[in-house]
Amino acid sequence: MPRPFPKKISQIKPTLTNLAQTSHYLIEFGGFGNSLAEHLRLRGMDRRFLTESIGLLCSRASLPGSGFATTDVVGNFMGIAEKFAHTRTFVQMDLDFYVDNSYKSLKFLEHWMEFISSASTTDAAGDRVSPLRNGYYFRMRYPIEYKCNETRIIKFERNYQRYIEYRFFGLFPISLNSTTVSYEGSNILKATASFSYERYISGRSYSYDAYKGVDGNKENSSSTESGAATIGGVPIADTFNGNFNLDLGISAPGNSASSNYNSLSNFNSTAAFSPNSATGFDIGNSFGLLNGSAYSGSIIGEKVL
Repeated sequence: MPRPFPKKISQIKPTLTNLAQTSHYLIEFGGFGNSLAEHLRLRGMDRRFLTESIGLLCSRASLPGSGFATTDVVGNFMGIAEKFAHTRTFVQMDLDFYVDNSYKSLKFLEHWMEFISSASTTDAAGDRVSPLRNGYYFRMRYPIEYKCNETRIIKFERNYQRYIEYRFFGLFPISLNSTTVSYEGSNILKATASFSYERYISGRSYSYDAYKGVDGNKENSSSTESGAATIGGVPIADTFNGNFNLDLGISAPGNSASSNYNSLSNFNSTAAFSPNSATGFDIGNSFGLLNGSAYSGSIIGEKVL
């Protein structure tokens, strides 16, 4: 290895001036079961609050961590102890929330945990025991009822061009810390909760990202290089204005996928729809050959019955 040589400021400046900041992030809660969503709705928390407002009220979060549980193996090689991983472990996550003057963020945590242990009270097949009775007991609900698989933490930068996304599976709160109130000066009230989850994946995970080939932090996003049909150099999936629910996730300003999503001016949905075709759509009726490349068949429309 050669000895180190001094570097100019201009050589190290691009590295040290492009560091991520801690204050730009977004929390998205999602994937609530119908029973849990209804339980929260009856207590004043509608869908918009669950999917948008509660994430904005999250004042502190932590990107997830993980590790491996290992076992030692001795004897394969003389005098050497080997270590092998057998289970991946995940660190629980703590989130701080600002408490609004309607106390919805505090109710969100309190009643989510209440729902988990409320089978004896609210379960249609349960005993429907009133919590006001003496001898009231807790019975846990099935995990599928209170866990959610669509919660995301998105860490981005001020220009919205670079970000990293984490999606959590099997997430639910396991503890709500006591909240201190005091006469000694007024401060913003905060609630802190710890969340457990089964696993997470790093990177984009929407179906649209998978189609574009940028899921899981992949950077090769050029669909045109793979031979997909394009319009003006933009893949059909970016400009198609048909009946497809392509979830874009977070989109940067000026992103071609979002700006061209509804900009296909010459698409005739009536002409494109063909009830006699196997897929329900006959792209050839509207597009024909695009840029010398036939329709690739990557987009499949559902036939209307």
